[in-house]
This record gives sequence, structure tokens and C-alpha cells, in this order.
Amino acid sequence: MTSPALQSRRIQVRDSFEAIQDYCWEQGWTDGLPVVPATEDLVRRMLQGYGEDPSTSLGLIHPRNAQVTLEKVAINSVMAGCQPEYFPVVVAAVKAILKDEFNVAGVSSTTGGAAPAIIVNGPIADRLGINGDAGCFGPGFRANAAIGRAVRLIIRNVAGLIPGDMDKATLSTPERYSFCFSENVERSPWEPRHVELGYNPAASIVTVAGIRGVYTVMETTVATGTEVLNTIVGTMKAIGVSNYYQIGTGAQIVLVICPEHAADIDASGFSKEQIREYIFENARMPISQLVDVAHYGNRNWPSWIDETNPDTLVPIVRAAEDIVVVVAGGDGRHSAWLAGWGVTRIVTQEITGPD
Repeated sequence: MTSPALQSRRIQVRDSFEAIQDYCWEQGWTDGLPVVPATEDLVRRMLQGYGEDPSTSLGLIHPRNAQVTLEKVAINSVMAGCQPEYFPVVVAAVKAILKDEFNVAGVSSTTGGAAPAIIVNGPIADRLGINGDAGCFGPGFRANAAIGRAVRLIIRNVAGLIPGDMDKATLSTPERYSFCFSENVERSPWEPRHVELGYNPAASIVTVAGIRGVYTVMETTVATGTEVLNTIVGTMKAIGVSNYYQIGTGAQIVLVICPEHAADIDASGFSKEQIREYIFENARMPISQLVDVAHYGNRNWPSWIDETNPDTLVPIVRAAEDIVVVVAGGDGRHSAWLAGWGVTRIVTQEITGPD
């Protein structure tokens, strides 16, 4: 099919890679790395076959209150290095971050430097080569890097969240370049997240979490899955973890379990639901260790937290359901938990579009 007429203005730049990069940098359109020039031909190819008018809006993005059209998504996807077959995943991720409960402006402007973590589930992950095995958090995988980067460029270029301007991060985080991976379904002893949520096994989804950081956990010594969980919980119980102060607004976490730890935990009889319950019951800090330090001045504890009792235990999330559990990574017995920013909710969006 032929794409309908594009809506964006055309810009004439000298036909030189260096000139194009300099121009994009001067306009504030890049994350500091080189971008693929968003020529009309490449943008049309990104849109081709998607089946909707390029001027179709996915919604408003804050704080600029700009319309996020399919064409704008395609332009930034080209710049990020996406192949056209990645486009439905990018579109689904953008639909997810535009949901009110995700609060994209808050996630992207906070001094805490939060960033969207994009988790892909379903057959599309394997088809596109979205890595969920060894090295899945890092570089070296085109689909992971380009999809995550496309979403970040949209947040920068369409929402207007430029570091030092509307983006007020004190230190920021490398995840603001790109953070996208898939669940390692092949090595998981449990059902994948999309099936867990009630989607058809043939469906594909993106889950997007606004995270403050990645806490890696090495456990190579203990013999049982229960002990593995105890080690993971131990890393969560620390002064300065902001989640404990923000459960009133629904701070969540993502637990990423490596395949070897997952096998141990499964052998100890835990389902994903039981893992969530175990962490919720055990990852707790006494108020006596939270008062007058860290994020105490901005605490938003629910009414059932007794602030008058120094022995009151505050959970890391307000309910077990606020913990997402996925299996990812390769061998090596390193798991991780992703701390959620305090004023956002984890969102899920089904991936639709051309096959």
C-alpha cells in the first residue's frame, strides 16, 4: 500500500552525515548519540502496512500537551534505528506510556531520574529477536536497543523532556538511553506474563514500568529457592530505598529472576503468586529506621501504617499485586529487582498491527 500524505514539515539539510547529525544536535533532537536521518522514504517505509493514517493521534503527551501521531512515532523510530517490523511494538509501548496511570511527565521529569523499562511478552519477542536471555539488559541487540531508544526519543522530542529543562534529574540513569528486554519464556518454569494476565498465548504485549534503578542480586551459595528469595529480600531492606516512603501513591517493583534462580525457587514449590506474597510479607522496614532520613519528608503512607509505633513494619509495596515477576537473563545466578518511581503505575498494552 502507499502511505497517505505525511503531515510534518520538510527540512533541507546538506547531504552530509556530519551535517545532519550536527543539525539534529543543534535542534535538541538527539540523546547525544548519532541518529538515523528521518528521510521521507524511511518514514514511509516505517508506516507502510501499518494500516492507519499517519495523522492518527495516539493521544496527548505531557508536559508539552502535544499530539502523538503515528507519523511522529515513525519519525522517532527511524531516528532510533528501528526496522519497520519493530513499529507495532513501539506503538504499543507509546500507547502504554500515554495512559494516565503511567504519568509519563512525572516519570521523565523527576529529580530521581526514573525511566521506562519495556518488557515484551509473546511470540513477537522471538520473531523480532528481542533478547530475554544472556545480556538482555545491556547492549548488542538491535531490537532491544532500537525499540527502547525510540520510546525515549519520543519522550524527549514530542513531550519536550530535555535534560536541564523539563527533565530535572539530579544524576539521571543509563536506562534513559534505552531499556527494553523480553521474558525468557524458554527457561521459565512458570507461565509467561501475558498468559498470566489472561491474554491468549498467541497474543503479544508490552509491559512498561517507570523505574528508579536496577538492583542486581548475586546468589551462588545457598541450596534452596527459599534461601534465594531471602537473599533477594535482604537487598530490598535498606535505608534510602524510596519505595518504602511512597506506597501510598502505589510505588511498585519488578522482580527479574534469572533462569537458575527460577529453577531453584520453583523446586521449592513457589508459583509467581507465592513469590509476590513472600516478598510482600518479608520485604519490610521498621518505621524506626525510616524516620527522619532519606525520603521521610515526602512520605505518603496509607492510614493503616501506624506512625506512632517505631516497630511498625512498612512493606516495600502496598500489596503483593504491586510486584511484577518475570524470568529473564542467562546463566550466572544474577537476578535483579527494579525499583519503581513513586507516582506511576505499571501498565500493559497488547501489541497489534501488521504481521
